Amino acid sequence: MARRKANMSIRERITSLWKTKTKKQAAARKQTAITAVKVAAVMCLFVAGGAFLRYAEGYVETVKPPEEGDLVLRSVPQWANYDLKTRIVSIAGASRLPIRDDTAQVVAGRLEDMAWLDNVEVEVTHDQVLVSALWRKPVALIERGPSKFYVDLDLFVLDHMPMAHLPIVEVTGTRMGLPPEPGERFDRDDLAAAVKLIDVISRVDADLDPKNPLLEQIAQVDVDNYKGRKNHSEPHILLYSKDGTEILWGAEIGEWAKHLEATDEQKLAKLYGYYARFGSLSAGAKYINLHDPLDKVPQPIDKYR
Repeated sequence: MARRKANMSIRERITSLWKTKTKKQAAARKQTAITAVKVAAVMCLFVAGGAFLRYAEGYVETVKPPEEGDLVLRSVPQWANYDLKTRIVSIAGASRLPIRDDTAQVVAGRLEDMAWLDNVEVEVTHDQVLVSALWRKPVALIERGPSKFYVDLDLFVLDHMPMAHLPIVEVTGTRMGLPPEPGERFDRDDLAAAVKLIDVISRVDADLDPKNPLLEQIAQVDVDNYKGRKNHSEPHILLYSKDGTEILWGAEIGEWAKHLEATDEQKLAKLYGYYARFGSLSAGAKYINLHDPLDKVPQPIDKYR
């Protein structure tokens, strides 16, 4: 005999449906919450990863060495030797320098007090630091006891360093107290007269025979009697060859007429004539008289008379 299906009341059916709906909603809410947590976790990872990358990029930029470029000295004169160029590079900082916005200013500041350079200009490219300047060439040497220094044609003082390849002439007899610091001008009339005479001889050398300069034969210019301050009747300026031959020059350049001397051109002609004839300023004569327009240049035989 078939069992009768139990009849459910409307209330029981509504209660059953409600419970089923509530369970589904709870499950759906749970799943939604889980999904939201997962999405939030992924977003946090992305944010944290981005922050780390930004930090890492900044760290790399901080520890990464700056770009460097070669230090290039422009228009270096032929007379500048290796030691001088090396010294300038050392003062500038190094042979390779960082390429930064302030590099030109820094390098120019370092070279500003370098006595051997004037009008320093520094230009920075993407891979070079270019230094342009006027190079001061030493032409005269002055010694005072243990100290010695050079001056250039404009009488600027240069600190002493070996320059054996240049015909630098010692100047003696200058009246001076404490000399100026390197880079300052040593403005003395007697020194200026000696330097002017050295320059005149150097320029004649360049025109006549630059490969065999007469200036290399001259060791010293003596201005002790400059303008006759010790003895007006004696030559105001004397030259000495490297072997000690005395050369009587006379008054400073341009002043020959005041003292009835040979002209500067005649003096130079005598001096170079003697040098061309004997190949030396130390060929045996006791002295070479240039200032007297009537005097003949003594011959080597004169030392035996």
